[in-house]
Amino acid sequence: MKKRFIAGAVCPRCSAMDRIVMFTTEEGTFRECVDCGFEDRQPEAADMTPASETLKTRVTPTEPDPPKKDDTPQPVRILPSGSGETH
Repeated sequence: MKKRFIAGAVCPRCSAMDRIVMFTTEEGTFRECVDCGFEDRQPEAADMTPASETLKTRVTPTEPDPPKKDDTPQPVRILPSGSGETH
């Protein structure tokens, strides 16, 4: 059995970073914290069913807005610099 450290992983129990190892046995794939001993089984790919639709959130657009493009020429005004003093 070969255990691999997972970079950047945080333990759900003790919040230690970079202390999680993953390994596979005949029972499945597991992750374990080497600091506190937390261990759980990862779901198999067959166990995970894809969501049929995107979850609705406050930032999920209802309909995509068409891109707005304004090619109308706009005049540019150059403002005077003020009192003429240099700082």
